[in-house]
Amino acid sequence: MDPRVGVGVFVLRGNKFIVGKRLGSHGEGTYALPGGHLEYGESFEECAAREVLEETGLEVSELRFLTATNSVFDDVKKHYVTIFVACTLRDEGAEPRVTEPDKCEAWEWIEWSTMQDWACEGSGRPLFMPLTNLLKQRPGFEPAKALTNAQ
Repeated sequence: MDPRVGVGVFVLRGNKFIVGKRLGSHGEGTYALPGGHLEYGESFEECAAREVLEETGLEVSELRFLTATNSVFDDVKKHYVTIFVACTLRDEGAEPRVTEPDKCEAWEWIEWSTMQDWACEGSGRPLFMPLTNLLKQRPGFEPAKALTNAQ
């Protein structure tokens, strides 16, 4: 099967971003960013804004491409290139809602260092493979810093 394109979105508020526990698809039980499949004709930023709104009810702005990773899910025979995008909230006080309860258990705000801690074995908080690969394939990456350096 040919690789597909997924988009993962760092919805930033200060030094925190949202993650949720995946349900009902590959990577079930792991923690991931809001996001999904890039649709025909969509830009990365359009996909990111659409997926964040669909999954969390949040409206976002200042969308910027950050980086990309390559992930092969051997267990389900899927290969994804994941495009990471960062954005900010239109309403700084807005909170994410679980709008697709069949796909996500809950959303929470975490810091980058928390996600790095979760990546350690035995943390009890497994990360979705594209996030694990982000840490492995892009050492030194941090979403808030990358956003200020993005063009």
